[in-house]
Amino acid sequence: MGVTVGRWRPRSGMSYFPSQNPEGEDAELEPSGIRFPGVFRFWPGLAQTPALVPPPPRPAPPPPRSALRLRSFCHFPSCPWVSDPRSFLVDIPQFCHVETAAGSFQTGGLRGGGVTLPPAGAGELRKARREQQLISKRLLRDDVPEEAGEGCAAAALGEAEVQRFLWLAQRGTEEKEREEALVSLRQGLQHQETQQTFIRLEGSMRTLVGLLTSNRALLQLEAARCLHELSHSEQSTVAEACLPATSYLLTYLSGHSSDFIELCLYTLGNLIVDSEAVRRQLLPQGIIPALATCMQSPHVAVLEALGYALSQLLQAKEAPEKIIPSVLGSTLPQHMLQLLQPGPKLNLGVAVEFAWCLHYLVCSQVNNALLIAHGALTTLALLLLELAAAVQGTEDAGLELLACPVLRCLSNLLTEVTEEAAGEHLQLRDERVVVALFVLLQFFFQKQPSLLPEGLWFLNNLTAHSPSVCTSLLSLDLIEPLLQLLSVSNVVSVLVLTVLCNVAEKGPAYSQRLWPGPLLHSVLNVLTFSDTEVVGQSLELLHLLFLYQPKATEAFVQHAGLQALERHQEEAHLRDRVLALQQAALHR
Repeated sequence: MGVTVGRWRPRSGMSYFPSQNPEGEDAELEPSGIRFPGVFRFWPGLAQTPALVPPPPRPAPPPPRSALRLRSFCHFPSCPWVSDPRSFLVDIPQFCHVETAAGSFQTGGLRGGGVTLPPAGAGELRKARREQQLISKRLLRDDVPEEAGEGCAAAALGEAEVQRFLWLAQRGTEEKEREEALVSLRQGLQHQETQQTFIRLEGSMRTLVGLLTSNRALLQLEAARCLHELSHSEQSTVAEACLPATSYLLTYLSGHSSDFIELCLYTLGNLIVDSEAVRRQLLPQGIIPALATCMQSPHVAVLEALGYALSQLLQAKEAPEKIIPSVLGSTLPQHMLQLLQPGPKLNLGVAVEFAWCLHYLVCSQVNNALLIAHGALTTLALLLLELAAAVQGTEDAGLELLACPVLRCLSNLLTEVTEEAAGEHLQLRDERVVVALFVLLQFFFQKQPSLLPEGLWFLNNLTAHSPSVCTSLLSLDLIEPLLQLLSVSNVVSVLVLTVLCNVAEKGPAYSQRLWPGPLLHSVLNVLTFSDTEVVGQSLELLHLLFLYQPKATEAFVQHAGLQALERHQEEAHLRDRVLALQQAALHR
């Protein structure tokens, strides 16, 4: 009797990000099949496919903090040698990051005054991607003191003003005058009305491309900034109008100015996501080799911009067929994994971008065997250990942005390997992985409850085919902390119960360690829930316990378990399973 492992799977080329809508059909679970005597569950959209594991969880709003008093995961009474995860993870170096002069995490942006503008901050950007399925754009704007000191935004430009600034930029008598004309045009292009006026004006893009390719460095930079403003437009027609400039932006990726390369990368990333025509033009022109060349850059800001542009490219609807095979055939995956290696050179902003890139590659299922052969599982497992060590420190800002894609990649890659093959990766059968995961679960509960399903999904896939991981849960006394998560949300409850099913399914020895302990009270409490998904999963757990631990049936009956089952015998989705358990209890 095997246990299904679940996979996050994107729809129509878009990566899956859990939605707040519990009824949404934005993801589907790909089960591998299960034989489960007496108890079956059927998921919508998976006709007649029995499965033990629920579909990908969608984060529910966190409960009031007083609704769950969670015992610290840092305490393992039966194992004094791991009573402090810091000592257990003692050989893991602290999470290293590049700091700015102010001592905060460096999040990218133009050097020398540049800053990443709305969406406001990396946290909100990733929240948008993860929860609202938005394909975000980045906007870099120069924060030059004389411009910022004016204290008011530039006004929208009319057609005559756009023509005048273009004429001055192209034919002005002094370079300073030409540069100022482009600055004024760029400020006007921050308005949607000006953008539409610009693209309707005949010859405007041709003039801007001419300035982009001029031999005047300052004019080139300002022309590129104008294109960057246009690339951030919400109108797809604006991206199409920028098509003549994309080949030049691609060429300049091999330049020497890190600021200019960074600007070109963010502009290309914004245009790529909007226009299939842009992607269709750039692919034969060699965007993938050009991005691979940028991987050699020593500049953190360039690498972060590169990760952003690549992530936009990998989210295209045609990516699995036309883009990802070329990416996997290049040196990008190896370099990507090198940038995710724990160590003194690891940068949080860069790691976040490339972890999401890896997530899109894994979700495509084009060639995950290649990623595993390059050491993806080992690299990600080591990174998980480092994250667990880092979240216990005082500087944990932004670490959840990296934990989310790392957990998803590990979860999905586990579905690609057999139990024996997974065992070859020592890090995955190391107890430190289990401890690290529970440290992260505690961190999520305290600061990012919506990420609890990510960690539990990984734990589900870890325990599905690994008796050694199940043994670690029991020997480290982690069942009780797991049970205390049952009151967080219905989504979390289903996943917790699924993990317990995975443990019980391993046989009598494991079921005996589970029962009775705190499990009996928890299961009886779950049977009072109204959510059929949660109750159904608890029925499957009871079935396994009755099968492997005869004393469980007696204790269940003695604690009014039959009366608890009667609450659900009229529910169509649960009736057969309730009847099977009642019969098993009465004929014990």
